[in-house]
Amino acid sequence: MATGIDVPWGLAFLSGGDALIAERDSGRILRVTGEGEPQPVYEVPGVAASGEGGLLGIAARGEWVYAYFTAADDNRIVRFRLGNESAPEVVFDGIAKAGFHNGGRIAFGPDGLLYVGTGDAGETGDSQDPASPNGKILRLTPEGEPAPGNPTAGSPVYSLGHRNVQGLAWDGDDRLFATEFGQNDLDEVNLIEPGRNYGWPEVEGEGGTDGGRFTNPLVTWPTSDASPSGLAIAGDTLYVAALRGERLWTVPIEGDGLGTPAALLTNEYGRLRTVAVAPDGSLWLTTSNTDGRGDVRDGDDRILRFATP
Repeated sequence: MATGIDVPWGLAFLSGGDALIAERDSGRILRVTGEGEPQPVYEVPGVAASGEGGLLGIAARGEWVYAYFTAADDNRIVRFRLGNESAPEVVFDGIAKAGFHNGGRIAFGPDGLLYVGTGDAGETGDSQDPASPNGKILRLTPEGEPAPGNPTAGSPVYSLGHRNVQGLAWDGDDRLFATEFGQNDLDEVNLIEPGRNYGWPEVEGEGGTDGGRFTNPLVTWPTSDASPSGLAIAGDTLYVAALRGERLWTVPIEGDGLGTPAALLTNEYGRLRTVAVAPDGSLWLTTSNTDGRGDVRDGDDRILRFATP
């Protein structure tokens, strides 16, 4: 669909079917129509790109586009209207930033609320601190307030004990799944339920529930095979975009659990950052070879489109 994109990260679809692509380091948002070259349509002000930080996840809802980005002092979420010259509205801020583990994925759930994956920003203890937004999945109203019905009234925290969440997706039963980067051993796919604690930094991968305090992942991989960033669900299949693993993992949904993962596109396109299902049912992928950790190939970075079964 497009080549020569500068570190694509976020991907969102507009109601008409066009796609928006966020460039991490430039702070630009490009519009991809399938006809002609992608066109810049917005540049998020205040993006302070460094290390893994910059313009990260984006989401579209109605007339608003939402963006999660690394600013001078924190990670924050803003919203704006395309074609409107007004300054973006800050809807949530104060998420600690670092050169790594900034999280960054945002997505609207079936309930119309905004879900946010954050990282621990290198301060592992924050993942277990219910007062910190770091190392969490947050659940917010479209205006950025803690969502009604959250596990703790007045708190944005939906789940805790995460290291670095960069994938969020719902299945046909409205169950939320998330991908999470491990440290040295195991990456994860988790079924996210409100108020659950997913163990970091006490547990990486499967490691026991500590008497029911922690929730184990449904699927794990060695970190060399995955580093899972984007997550999408089409039908009864999870699609997981792997950075270090340089492949697209498929995982069947089987009843209350997940089946055996299988790898596609291994080493064909390099690092894969984001995967999403388009309104027409096709599967979109972004590569991430220009992010400083990949081997840059001719045409990188790319936006790819595939048919789903």
